[in-house]
Formats: sequence, structure tokens, C-alpha cells
Amino acid sequence: MEEHTLGGEMKQKKKELRKEVKALRASHTDEEIHQMSQRVLEQFVRLPEYQQAGTLLVYVDCKHETETSDLIRRAWKDGKKVAVPKVTGQNMNFFYITSLEKDLEEGYFGIREPYERNPADGAADLPDSLMVMPGVAFDENRHRIGYGGGFYDRYLEAHPGLSTVALAFEFQVKKEVPFEEFDILPGKIVTEQRVIG
Repeated sequence: MEEHTLGGEMKQKKKELRKEVKALRASHTDEEIHQMSQRVLEQFVRLPEYQQAGTLLVYVDCKHETETSDLIRRAWKDGKKVAVPKVTGQNMNFFYITSLEKDLEEGYFGIREPYERNPADGAADLPDSLMVMPGVAFDENRHRIGYGGGFYDRYLEAHPGLSTVALAFEFQVKKEVPFEEFDILPGKIVTEQRVIG
């Protein structure tokens, strides 16, 4: 019974955090989000993980998340391959894209997703692949709260060797967020102000 109550409490805490961060994201103008995202990008491209990566598995931003369009363009300019996720049922699969304008359509929850033309099935197992993760809230020990679908957790469980970096704004980093023992932590978190990890 006690465990059940704890689980309920954790769910409630996560729910409240998601609500709080959603409101914080909404309180920023598009321009503020863009400026902060540019600073995140500057920090991100300096990382050895980025510099050594040949393939990026990267989310497509939506609803005032840390923007990834310029990051994707930068990766192409730097000669890297880019694959973005598509959700089908309980699974998330990645597909290579070469154009933000021609290779994406509106999908799950209004998030732009790739057409299923160029599957990146083996990409996660390449030694020079790097996954760029979104998240709702993080803490300084790199615990992450996602959107509740568990897509990234399941994907990373299936590809344990994959390097990961999460992008976030500083207001998404809390002193502590609720976590479970088996949660998979991102290798680093990059905000507009610092790199954690």
C-alpha cells in the first residue's frame, strides 16, 4: 500500500512540475525563447560530444522547447547526418532528414515528424552517434522528467551505449526533481548558462 501511495505522490509531483514549466515556457515571448535557444546552441556546439559526433538523433522542438532548427542546420553544415523521431503507438523511431522544409509533416500532438522515407534503424548503435533529448524539468544531478510517454526511456533502454545530451532552459533546472532508481540520466544537460555533467 505504501509503495502505491509513493507512486501516486511522485505522479502528482511530476504533474505539478509539468504544469509549472509549461506555464514558464508560455510566459516567454517567441523572441526570448529564440535568444535563449541561440545561447544553448553556442554551448552545445562546443561540447566534444557534438564535435566528435557523425550522426545526431535530435528532437524537433515545439511549444517553446529549446529550439533545434538552427542546431540541425548547423549539424548539416558541419557534415553530420541528422535523424529525427517519429512516434508510432508506444514506439519512437528515427528517420534521416536532409531538409526541415521538405522532410517533415505534422504528427503526434502537433509535433513535426519525419516522413517514413529514410529509416535510421542502425544509427543509435553507431559509436559516433549522439542523441539530443528534450525534457520538461531536470535537476543538478541530471535527473530528467519527460512528457510522461516514456518514449526516450524505452529507446535508451534498447540502445544502452548511446551518448546523450539534454537541452533545457535554466528555468527548467530545479534543485531536485522526483526520480526513480531505474530512470536513465542524460550524460550532460546544456542550458543557456552552463553545462551540467
